[in-house]
Amino acid sequence: MGEADVPAVSAIRVTGWKAAYAGIVPRSHLDGMTVEADTRRRRQHFKEPEADTIDLVAVDTLGRVVGWACLGSFRGAGTSAATGELYALYVQPSLIGSGIGRTLLEAVHAHALARGFDRMRLWVIEENTRARRFYERAGYVADGVVQADDYDGVSVSEARYQRTVQEQFL
Repeated sequence: MGEADVPAVSAIRVTGWKAAYAGIVPRSHLDGMTVEADTRRRRQHFKEPEADTIDLVAVDTLGRVVGWACLGSFRGAGTSAATGELYALYVQPSLIGSGIGRTLLEAVHAHALARGFDRMRLWVIEENTRARRFYERAGYVADGVVQADDYDGVSVSEARYQRTVQEQFL
């Protein structure tokens, strides 16, 4: 991912949130999300990247960014250095179901193996059944760990998923 990709990634992330979390995350939070604000935050991250964060983009045949994924070391306590985390995976909402997400996830797993991760974890909002099915089809299993994030005073639960990463899955 290059700096020129940041506005497209932000557009995919914001539209993805608004599509996936309508009726789950308070409308006030979703309405407050803008591509411009997200672009500013992402550009700052781009200028001061975390050491082991990898950003991947999927592009269509015309070179337009249509998906984005981000991974790095698992951010939880008490985990071995061989555990990675998928921080984010978004596909342009109109293209969900076209295989872009699966392709990005396969690229995430390839980068995880190259980094020496033997296990990947991720968090999914519990009510996001579409995303949960997607990850379950890719071999992820909910491990029983749950956390909650607050969005404009509403607690939204997330389930943690994990799977091993091996050559055979690529």
